[in-house]
Amino acid sequence: MSILSNFAIGFLGAIIGVIPPGLLNITAAKISMKQGRKVALLYATGVCITVCLQTYIALIFARYLDRHPEIIDTLRKVALGIFISLSLYFFFLAKDTRREVPKETNYSTTNRFFYGIFLAAINLLPLPYWVYISITFSAFGWFSFDHWSLAAAVLASGLGTFVMLFIYAQFFRKKEGKKKIRLNMNYLIGIVMAIISVITFIKIFQEH
Repeated sequence: MSILSNFAIGFLGAIIGVIPPGLLNITAAKISMKQGRKVALLYATGVCITVCLQTYIALIFARYLDRHPEIIDTLRKVALGIFISLSLYFFFLAKDTRREVPKETNYSTTNRFFYGIFLAAINLLPLPYWVYISITFSAFGWFSFDHWSLAAAVLASGLGTFVMLFIYAQFFRKKEGKKKIRLNMNYLIGIVMAIISVITFIKIFQEH
């Protein structure tokens, strides 16, 4: 049962994390529009390989924290500072996502696969995201850190990411070509980080 719940949390968590338009999914739409759906799916495969690795690393770290609750309080204080800093960064310092992305040239099919790996590797948000998700659901008894359950969550995170990238490549490529996105997604990410900061602060305040 824990394997199924971990799979469900991993799959839905990945989908929710990739739904907001961002660098990875918008790039999938651009590649699909310019080079075709098959090349976009090859790019998505590269992204998912990196996402699975990031999820595994995050869950191993989360398992360690789950076994050492005495350091979670300190970690929450550190996380609070990180989330506040990230909120300020995405609100005031990050580049506007509404800016035009420079046109890309001479990318082979194989390069798109490695480009997906690289682009996902420089996106480090999945690491704290999966640590937070797994520890939170573990507190409710819905997430397990045993070997096979972790494997199910890692696999599900890759599948969920692939599904959302496929949806962008399939259904949003025409819209991407016709209409420029008017919402700066950094503001949305900043709002999410701010909400997490408030929740973390409340938990710290309640325990003291």
